[in-house]
Amino acid sequence: MPNNSYPLPKIIFFDIDDTLYIKDEGRIPQSVKPALLALKNQGVLLAIATGRSLGIMPVAVRELIDEIGIDYLLTINGQYNEYAGKKLFDFPLKKQQVKEILAVFEHRNIATAIMTKTDIFCFNQSKHLKTALGSLGITPILANKEGFDFDQPIYQILAFYEDHEAQNIVLPPDIKTTRWHRCAVDVLDHQSSKARSIAKLLNELNISKSDAAAFGDGLNDIEMFKLVGTAIAMDNGHPDLKQHADIICPRHDQDGIENILKALKWN
Repeated sequence: MPNNSYPLPKIIFFDIDDTLYIKDEGRIPQSVKPALLALKNQGVLLAIATGRSLGIMPVAVRELIDEIGIDYLLTINGQYNEYAGKKLFDFPLKKQQVKEILAVFEHRNIATAIMTKTDIFCFNQSKHLKTALGSLGITPILANKEGFDFDQPIYQILAFYEDHEAQNIVLPPDIKTTRWHRCAVDVLDHQSSKARSIAKLLNELNISKSDAAAFGDGLNDIEMFKLVGTAIAMDNGHPDLKQHADIICPRHDQDGIENILKALKWN
């Protein structure tokens, strides 16, 4: 629990999996909805900041967004972003980047998947793909590469391999990876992150970084934590993320969000 005093932020960004949403149990704790409503009633803006796309959000999360009226949706690690169902701004990969990324992994027989605004497509499947996407309850759309529309906006590639298989993988210098599962990484432009879109949104809203807070649990939340004024890591989160947190919140399955909001006197 926090030892210092933290002022009520003007906007709070919430990760989904294992932050708001208990992934292994397929549910959101009952304490989350009233806790978020209390924030909203105080005038705090609420935002989702997730690696998921719009089309693969759990039903429970979609219901929470609709019932509370969560203001902003920053999806695919900030690459596609909406307000009130309309696009705010986006950062698709360049077509040449997509081509080069796929060529690297095809050469090594590593399965990949393509993320568009709403869907995940794959051209072949592997054990790693099924394991990683299965952990999120996601079944990708199996597509034919020859007939695939590469002209549509593509925001991120997923590649399915373990760390020990990564030794000889050489990606273009403008591409980075972030691991989110022992069998899977996000592959995206080196400038891409939740933080880039949060910074752009804060600028448009004329809100300072110090007046923003974020909850998260994974490695893709590190840049976001470095940006905002108050970074809150779930106790069930990755150890490396916790090093960048101002506050460690109780676990997601122990009403952590509700408890930390009360401890901070934000509720």
